[in-house]
Amino acid sequence: MKNTITRRQFLKASGLVAAAGLMAGCGDSQSGAHGTEGASYNILYENQPATQNYLTAASDIEMYTGANCVDTLVEFNNKGVMREGLATNWTWDAETLTWTFTLREENWVDCTGTVVAPVTAQDFVDAMKYVLDPAHSASNVYLITGYIAGAEEYYHYWTYRASAESGIVDDKGTKYTMNGEDVVVTTADGKTETVAYVDFDTVGVKAVDDYTLQYTLTYDFPGFLSLLVYLPYEPAYGPLLEQTGDQFATSADTVYSCGAYYLSEYESLESWVMTKNPENYDADNVFIDEIRRTYVAEASTVGPEMVKRGEIDEAIIGGDILDDWLANEETKKLVSMDRPNTNYTFFYLFNFMPVAHDFGNWKIEGVDAQYEPENWLKAINNTNFRKAFLYGINNDVTLAVKAPEGYAGYKLYSVTPPSFCANADGVDYTKCGELGKLDIFYNEEKAKQYRDAAKKELTAAGCTFPIKVQVPYNPTTTDWDKSCQVLKQQLESVLGSDFINIMITEGPSDSFLSNVRRAGKYEFLQCNWGADYSDPETETDPFYQEEGSYGSRYCYLRTAVERGLVTGETADVIMSYMKQVEAAKQITGDINARYEAFANAEATLISNALCIPMSMSIPAYLATRLNYWEGQYASTGFSNKRIKGIHVLDHYVSMEEYEANRDAR
Repeated sequence: MKNTITRRQFLKASGLVAAAGLMAGCGDSQSGAHGTEGASYNILYENQPATQNYLTAASDIEMYTGANCVDTLVEFNNKGVMREGLATNWTWDAETLTWTFTLREENWVDCTGTVVAPVTAQDFVDAMKYVLDPAHSASNVYLITGYIAGAEEYYHYWTYRASAESGIVDDKGTKYTMNGEDVVVTTADGKTETVAYVDFDTVGVKAVDDYTLQYTLTYDFPGFLSLLVYLPYEPAYGPLLEQTGDQFATSADTVYSCGAYYLSEYESLESWVMTKNPENYDADNVFIDEIRRTYVAEASTVGPEMVKRGEIDEAIIGGDILDDWLANEETKKLVSMDRPNTNYTFFYLFNFMPVAHDFGNWKIEGVDAQYEPENWLKAINNTNFRKAFLYGINNDVTLAVKAPEGYAGYKLYSVTPPSFCANADGVDYTKCGELGKLDIFYNEEKAKQYRDAAKKELTAAGCTFPIKVQVPYNPTTTDWDKSCQVLKQQLESVLGSDFINIMITEGPSDSFLSNVRRAGKYEFLQCNWGADYSDPETETDPFYQEEGSYGSRYCYLRTAVERGLVTGETADVIMSYMKQVEAAKQITGDINARYEAFANAEATLISNALCIPMSMSIPAYLATRLNYWEGQYASTGFSNKRIKGIHVLDHYVSMEEYEANRDAR
């Protein structure tokens, strides 16, 4: 039996009387022993999603409805093994660059669980057309335009056309006008280009019949199947898209579902309910009947207290209270962690473009003069200087700031995390090629040897000491400032404050990436990267640049060489990395050879200290009644957000049980 109360009663019981709204389940009846009939999962939320439109969603919280209420062509089990989803089989034709999928019979249901229509191949086609319409501002459109034949040309044409029809002149002075069905693009210097009309029929997605779907790619891309667990590749019921337009998925009755759950209730700043979909083909593996989220602005404060009383099933245990909870025997046994997000990694980078530079299409501001960017350029041209950092940084001390328990399991000696992907023989990518020979670098003796060699060489090059090392942080990111302080103390103690002077600076709260990393306003920076698909090529994105390309790569490696800021041995290593990546990209038929080639390139990047690995993303500390290790897992996409396959337990998971569940998965 489900026990529900009004939101007003819910908040009153929590000491937070507020405006009345929708219902929130609480009490022990929703959290019985796992597998109990009618179990529900109740949680608070304080960050309101900007949209429930899964086709255009950008943030994590906006992805939950799409992840749980709409099925994908393929999915993954709890060990990361791909299996059938809405597709029962698929084939690849290398000559035509075409994937063909056979769909199972599945239905769309509305917000009451009533069957509306069958899911057909045309629903995938209609959804992609919606995503490629610039009027909908889809955040992940690049996951289509980069891989589906004709998609980029179609999207660009209709983007230019929208600008022409709106009379928009961009910030570079470019104007867009119509000439019949064609768009004329006129730049500020008077140059013109005509972009011919592009019809959606030219895009490489096709419904062969109701249950046969085809995608034609731009090139032989081994990671394509992993893209299918991203939102822009999900289906949507075409007639509903046409009927609702930009109001699609703004409420429970404007979105249809074909997944494990359907969106049964949704009121902004009130509540958000997903109910088990009995029509789904895999309903027997859905063990929670209802997922109920209740909006509370103070959820991060209220949630832990409600956990103590057993009133909700999960709450984040923030850093402000974590130490107290771990020190208390009663609350310590309630604390575990979320399942790690293994596609997200952190690393340190040197800025190879620390001086102001005008690329024509945009400008880099560079580092302020007080941080001596010219002196910094001399330093980072020196391999021994960079290696002193590589061997001198002890990631244990910085990770302990965010993870007082268990941080050792998140340290990395590579950019790509373990269990991200494996070759055809099942060998983990991080064990392939030269990458497999790397290990944790921290070694004070070696760090001092590299420091001494660097000091001798840099003195001869005219470098002054101590070398200023400007290290910015984002003040809105919890504990980043503390991590920087620990880094300064630890690294200066190893290398000496007469060799380096780490100068920590507070970056802007808004648009940190644009104002700091992309503007070149740092010398040494903690960066992160989230993979886009399950293939090592994605891990090169922060570093690789095509010849003459000044794209917003993280540290402008190739640009610095082409502009003459980096020379000698360092320039040679950078160009070797670029060539290795280019060669690896060309290997598409032999996965083992492809992975080894990318692994060798990554090893070149790291062993020459062009990048210093730090860690995987450290998961949040939780009090939860869910065993997340039962749930779906994939190194990319939204699989980890799916609740299918997970039970609600009759107790909160301890750290010991969490580790046992992890080891038993």
